Amino acid sequence: MSEAAILTEGLSKSFGTQAAVSNLNLQIQPGAVYGFLGRNGAGKTTTMRMLLGLVRPTKGKMRVLGLDPSLETELMRILERVAFVPQRKQLYGWATPAELVSMNKAYFPRWSDEAAAGLAQRLEIPMKTAFKKLSIGNQSKVALLLALAQGAEVLILDEPTAGLDPVMVDEILRTLIEDHVSQGRTIFVSSHHLGEVEQICDWVGILEEGRLLLEARLEEIRQEFRLVIVSGENLPDAPSADVVSAMTDGRFRRYVLAREAESFAAGLRGQGAAILEISPIGLRELFLHLVRKEAPCTPGNAGAKAAPVSSFS
Repeated sequence: MSEAAILTEGLSKSFGTQAAVSNLNLQIQPGAVYGFLGRNGAGKTTTMRMLLGLVRPTKGKMRVLGLDPSLETELMRILERVAFVPQRKQLYGWATPAELVSMNKAYFPRWSDEAAAGLAQRLEIPMKTAFKKLSIGNQSKVALLLALAQGAEVLILDEPTAGLDPVMVDEILRTLIEDHVSQGRTIFVSSHHLGEVEQICDWVGILEEGRLLLEARLEEIRQEFRLVIVSGENLPDAPSADVVSAMTDGRFRRYVLAREAESFAAGLRGQGAAILEISPIGLRELFLHLVRKEAPCTPGNAGAKAAPVSSFS
């Protein structure tokens, strides 16, 4: 297997007594398109800022393209090869997008003027209007243009479509797929819009209170993950290592299984339980089950494994 594009081992960050990220282990291979999901405050932005050397970890190891962001000499090499779109798009307010392009391109050896011009037209960016006078959506588009024109090997995108209308969101996603995913670039994207994640990502990791609850291929979720609704007395919380989530819903128990749902249900039937439903579960429902779960999963992440090369590459 080739060297990971993004690697973390036991990565943790605390602000005083508050743990923002706890023992995070990621191994994202070149070409993967990885959706990093979680509620507000889950630790997504802190993780991205650590990978870019903007926040120092409390403990743990991290590498981006084999380089250590905590070392200044290696960080500069990372920043030449990695593009970042932050959640808060803060650029020089007095500068126009055209001026921002002129200022930025000198720092990136793989910069493409052709890509920048094409994105400006495709995203309908008013290139001669001062950044501070642009709408939130247009500011987001400028930040995306500056990142996507760099020719970066890795794109780290924190809520990249914030403030964009559905037409522009579709245009951005198509641009990412056609111009970046198709070239085998690695994309590490945070988004609250799970439909967008499902359109472009092949892997997802779900974070809650700084901990990685689950990591899985989207295709595995579609094909293997199942919701099992059970009625009965004294139902166990998580009787199988394949149980991703278990929660009570009135008189029923809802289990999310990463695999072997039929065998799991047969075992409960043998204990006198009534199986009311076995059905596929989508990403949105899975996400809600995990972040709202009543009972903890068994140790380890059901379905978790190191991310291989993206199916897009």
